[in-house]
Amino acid sequence: MPSRPRDDDPTLGELSEGEILRAILARTAQATHTLIGPGDDAAVIATPSGSVVATTDTLVHGPDFRLAWSSGYDLGWKAAAVNLADVAAMGARPTALLVALAVPRDLRLSFVERLADGFREACAALAPGCAVVGGDLTVSDVLTVAVTALGDLEGRQPVTRSGARIGDVVAVAGELGHAAHGLSVLFGRFRDGDKPVTVDADALAPGERAALDAQLRPSPPIGLGPFAATAGATAMMDISDGLALDARRMAAASEVTIALDGASLGGDPLRALAGGEDHALLATFPPGVLPPGFRIIGAVSPQGDHDLLVDGAPADVSGWDPYRDWDSTSG
Repeated sequence: MPSRPRDDDPTLGELSEGEILRAILARTAQATHTLIGPGDDAAVIATPSGSVVATTDTLVHGPDFRLAWSSGYDLGWKAAAVNLADVAAMGARPTALLVALAVPRDLRLSFVERLADGFREACAALAPGCAVVGGDLTVSDVLTVAVTALGDLEGRQPVTRSGARIGDVVAVAGELGHAAHGLSVLFGRFRDGDKPVTVDADALAPGERAALDAQLRPSPPIGLGPFAATAGATAMMDISDGLALDARRMAAASEVTIALDGASLGGDPLRALAGGEDHALLATFPPGVLPPGFRIIGAVSPQGDHDLLVDGAPADVSGWDPYRDWDSTSG
């Protein structure tokens, strides 16, 4: 949760770029595959397999997070986690993060320090050996965090979303719908009109606290990405925009139909299907292959009139689309 500024906590506008960077870099860790870290024009990362998996994601204040709801630590953790999940979904092991920050001058140094703490501790918890190795810092009226994540396939072939085969089982690792539940708690209980207000942790029930953690500080099953690739996953992707939307993307890329079992989607199937930001791993496996940590939620069928079926019927459910949904979640 957001914290009060300490008495000796300067705004970024009172500091030089060098002073801000030194405060951030004092909180970073050494990545296992780093040959040259921060301090030069670019970092140098070893690539033992000879291949690099790369992804990028941007979090913007307003549509992606609110300072009234997220602490610097929360934001750093989430920015790391969502990128680590994309690397893992290719079957790669995350090796390094590059972070570009566009920050307002009146933001407190302690916020940026805690942001760095969130990055460091998310990497340590979710992808040991991965760390922030460099980035960029600039001024902006809108706080923006852009992250590029790199990963190593360790000799494996990448697992794409286009490899699902007829007869495969469809499985998921991680929780479905919890992040959407957390978002509904924030929008339902911690707003004054259209203005977000600080979360009162004492007012939260245990289930609400867990849901808020899933939204503000997600913990995707990063280690299961390389594990699934080794076990023989035929297709895989990160569920960032909701199971329904992302399953359709996999089905379209693979030219198949994905048929889900509604009973396998938990107590709130609609939230599991439509809710975004779970960052669970959606994967398909040959029959008889299901690595620990994954649970079956459906099967791959021949391509038909619909990319996605739930209990045999077309799924009339979408997911998160920032261009369609931005107005309803910004402010």
